[in-house]
Amino acid sequence: MADEEKQKKTGGKGKLILMIAGVIVVLLSVAVAAYLLGASSSGSSDSGVMEESAQEQGSGTIGPMVDINDFIINILDKNETRYLKAAITIELDSEETAAEVTQRMAQIRDAILLLVGNKTFAELSDLQGKLQLRAEIIARLNKLLTTGKVKGIYFTEFVVQ
Repeated sequence: MADEEKQKKTGGKGKLILMIAGVIVVLLSVAVAAYLLGASSSGSSDSGVMEESAQEQGSGTIGPMVDINDFIINILDKNETRYLKAAITIELDSEETAAEVTQRMAQIRDAILLLVGNKTFAELSDLQGKLQLRAEIIARLNKLLTTGKVKGIYFTEFVVQ
């Protein structure tokens, strides 16, 4: 009879350990699921930022486009020599503006080269930096143009090395 009581007590402890292990497994499963769902939702927020940027530039009808061929620009870095190779397409509001851009291409390239040449590798390596650069280029080009405005800038090539 004493042996039976010992087995019941140890059997109760075994059930308790099994229940605690079950709770730990459930908690770990919930934590992993929350992490994975959080990672996928943060990825969608990045695409949301990109979609907002595209909507800002692509609102309404598409205007005339002018390509600016490859740039190779030295960018600032304390430790190494770094380069940016980029190609840009400019969306304009009218054909008259496209003609002005063609005439002022040397001024436009110079303005972009001077602007980008003062950027650091850290500023150009993330999405926020690229969006900021895009906004600065639009503002700089709109100061140069007299007949119309730049509606958008599209990086068709962007390599930092």
